[in-house]
Amino acid sequence: MGHGAWVETDRLLLRPLAQADAPAVFAWAGDPEVNRYMAYPLHTSVEQTKAWLRTLERSRARDGYDFGFVRKEDGLLIGSGGVYRHKGKPWQRSWWTLGYNLRRDCWGQGYAAEAARAMVDFAHGKRRARVFLAEHAMDNPASGRVMEKCGMVRVGTGTYAKLDGSQRFATWRYRLEF
Repeated sequence: MGHGAWVETDRLLLRPLAQADAPAVFAWAGDPEVNRYMAYPLHTSVEQTKAWLRTLERSRARDGYDFGFVRKEDGLLIGSGGVYRHKGKPWQRSWWTLGYNLRRDCWGQGYAAEAARAMVDFAHGKRRARVFLAEHAMDNPASGRVMEKCGMVRVGTGTYAKLDGSQRFATWRYRLEF
């Protein structure tokens, strides 16, 4: 399902990530500040990023879309994210989740909100997705502003942990319904 999806916004081209993107992806996946609230462990080498990209390529047939965010003005890959079917209870299977992250030098310029809104609109249009969920660490209010700019509304609290179990975060949860 996630094969070859491309989306264009005013300033960005959202496209599938590829192995050749590993050095650019490492610019944020290996940055401790970018990684601070992310679930994935900090990447310590481009080889680790390549391994993650191989995993991503194998999982593209699942219910979701992964995108690299390319800045149109200079062709720089500045971030990534995706929309995925929610893995919840059977009555929640029509729900979708949303995630994103950017290079630190691209923070605060509206790119995350632009990409996030484009991914929501894409899933709504292509898959008739009607309910979107997202959450962010309470200590990361900038991510909440991105969600609000996408039309999401804060609906509660929760927690998540880094995939390696090294940290847990209290979260704000958001929802958008079409």
